[in-house]
Amino acid sequence: MFKKILIANRGEIAVRIMRTCMSLGVQTVGIYSEADKDSPHVAMANEAYLIGGPRVNESYLNIEKIVEVAKTAGVDAIHPGYGLLSENASFAKRCQEEGITFIGPSPEVIAKMGSKIESRKVMEEIGVPVVPGITHPLSDVEEAVQVAESFGYPVMLKASAGGGGIGMQLVHDEEELRKVFAGNQKRATDFFGDGAMYIEKAIVNPRHIEIQVLADQHGNAVYLWERECSIQRRNQKVVEEAPSPFVDDELRRRMGEAAMKAVHALHYTSAGTIEFLVDENKNFYFLEMNTRLQVEHPVTEEITGMDLVEQMVRIACGESLGFTQEDVKREGHAIEVRIYAEDPKTFFPSPGTITKLVLPQGEGIRHELAVSERSVVSPFYDPMIAKCIVKGRDRKEAIEKLQEALAAYEVEGIKTNIPMLREVAAHPAFLNGDTTTQFVTQHVTGKK
Repeated sequence: MFKKILIANRGEIAVRIMRTCMSLGVQTVGIYSEADKDSPHVAMANEAYLIGGPRVNESYLNIEKIVEVAKTAGVDAIHPGYGLLSENASFAKRCQEEGITFIGPSPEVIAKMGSKIESRKVMEEIGVPVVPGITHPLSDVEEAVQVAESFGYPVMLKASAGGGGIGMQLVHDEEELRKVFAGNQKRATDFFGDGAMYIEKAIVNPRHIEIQVLADQHGNAVYLWERECSIQRRNQKVVEEAPSPFVDDELRRRMGEAAMKAVHALHYTSAGTIEFLVDENKNFYFLEMNTRLQVEHPVTEEITGMDLVEQMVRIACGESLGFTQEDVKREGHAIEVRIYAEDPKTFFPSPGTITKLVLPQGEGIRHELAVSERSVVSPFYDPMIAKCIVKGRDRKEAIEKLQEALAAYEVEGIKTNIPMLREVAAHPAFLNGDTTTQFVTQHVTGKK
């Protein structure tokens, strides 16, 4: 087992990783920006180092500074969490060059799966269904128009290096494509340093269902069932649950086997997620692979009883999984909602100081957060401030606990999206499991 791990992240995920490290008897090293000097993850770490100014490019994206701190602190390994540098192949390679274990897959796999175009090629080669689309970057808007006409509208315009919905847009006709192409290309360049764009045929009103995988360095791999993440706003997930109310055992098996095919073809190690779009006829199509821990990993932990961070650490240490697919249990139903510091009417970020924070308590309610009363929500980072995870014996009980939990939250000093989440949790379509990617557009007013 490692003796000391640096967590190259901030906020609730840094706290989450440190908690597991403590349970394993591993020392932790935290990093922080000037804006995060009073953050809980700084106090929780055994050691913490200031790495730069408040903007992410001055601190949490500064690879050389983070590596310098890792060497100074004498760490064995670095856990990147999610977001920031978690899927940065150059960062994983720098760790490798310095003899520091990167807790995740190899730089080569990260690079291959980080490109939407390259990952499509891989899946097509091994027979995993993919959404009809191109496998080369678009040269310009004229080629984009030609490709879109060959597929037929609507189409999805996407950034090859993208994630989190950035640079992605549903396009309904040629006029709209010509209007949005340059803007999406610029956003992709600004966020990812890569303006490469491609086009896929749009799967209208699909579900977004993903398969959690684990694979060790000895060729052993399992899938930990599925999560449904269809309720999204601007292509960003808001509500996630496991298992999916839509997936039956046959579809679950087929999607799991497809995910395993990808894992073995890539010689993948660590935790990862294969994301699919699923249409109303239960046809599924590869969307992307996330080569990291997911924001929504707690719902999988709740129904399987596993600590995914612990599994990642043990795999990085060279340990075998120690269990097979037949050993992976599925018990109960779990739902996660992401609580954002944002105006529920406009969805704009709402930075400021939290003057009051009352968290719901009770059996089957779990919180992942790194804020408290008097915490300052910075304008420099993602506005997600907490996650509320509930578990019930079945979906009905989980929903009841979610409704009770959301009713009990008290947050003052900033605006949050809790009113919107309450609306979702009470909506008949959600209660019935009718949760497609158009749920927010079709059912949420944003004004309650």
